[in-house]
Amino acid sequence: MPDRRLVVTQNITANGVVEFLDPWFDPGDQGDADDLLVFQREQFAAEEVLLLGRQTFEDFRGYWPLQTDDETGVTEHLDRVRKVVVTSSRADPGWQRTTFLHGSLEDGVRGILAEGGGELGLTGSIGVLHALVRADLVDEYRLFVHPVLSSRGRTLVPDRVPLRRMALVESRAFRAGVVLQTYART
Repeated sequence: MPDRRLVVTQNITANGVVEFLDPWFDPGDQGDADDLLVFQREQFAAEEVLLLGRQTFEDFRGYWPLQTDDETGVTEHLDRVRKVVVTSSRADPGWQRTTFLHGSLEDGVRGILAEGGGELGLTGSIGVLHALVRADLVDEYRLFVHPVLSSRGRTLVPDRVPLRRMALVESRAFRAGVVLQTYART
C-alpha cells in the first residue's frame, strides 16, 4: 500500500491570512461556484482521514450533521471520513467515525501516515497546522486564495519557520474569483 500523504487545505487571503477574524470567507456566498464544488468533491474522494483541532471539530460537529439539504457533498463526506481530533478531552466525540489523538501530535500523525492509503487531510485547525509546519510533516498545501486582503489574523506559516522550497503542482482559477494554488515539498 502506498504511503499516505499529509495534505493541508486552507482558505487563505491574497496576503496569507488563514484566520477568519474579518468576514472575508463565507462558504455560502461563493457566487458561481459549481466548478469549485466539482474540485472539492474530487478532493473528498482522495481523503480517507481528516485531522482536526478541537475547536474546528466542534464548529464542524455543531453545523454539518444538522444539514439535511446540503447539495455540496460536505455533509456526506464528513459523515463518511474517519475524523481524528487533536485534544486532551476524553469525552464522547458525539460524531460517527471520530477518535481523539492524545499525546504527541507529531508521533500520532506519523502513525496515521504509516498506515498508508488515501490522504490525511487537515483544514482549519490553525494551531495544529502551525505545529505540523514546524515539524515539517506537510507533504502538500492546497491553498484556496480569496481575492481579499486582511491585516488581522494568523497566517499560514507561524513565526520562525526556516525557509522551505516548494514546487508548484497546480494553479487553477475558479469562476467565483478564488484561485487554487497547490504546492508540494521538493
